Amino acid sequence: MTDAEFDILDELYFVSSFHDLQQRTSFSPNELEQHLRGMLEQGLIRCFWPDPDTELAYEPSLFGAVRQDCFFLATKEGLLQHNTR
Repeated sequence: MTDAEFDILDELYFVSSFHDLQQRTSFSPNELEQHLRGMLEQGLIRCFWPDPDTELAYEPSLFGAVRQDCFFLATKEGLLQHNTR
C-alpha cells in the first residue's frame, strides 16, 4: 500500500464523495482518480453512484466520466490493510 492509498483510506471509514476526498487529501482531480482506480482494481474500496446507497461496478472505461459524482467507501480488505500497516 502506497502512502497516498493509506491517506485516502484514512478518509474512507465512512462514505465520502469525490469532492470531499479531493479537499481532504489535497490531490488534484487527476491524481485522485488514478489512486482511486488502483484501489478499486485491488478491491480496497467500493464505488457508489448516483447516490451513496447504490454500488457501481468498477468499469475502467466509464469511471472517468462519472468520478466527480461518485461516492467511495473502504472495503473490509482495505480496512484490514490500512490497520495492519
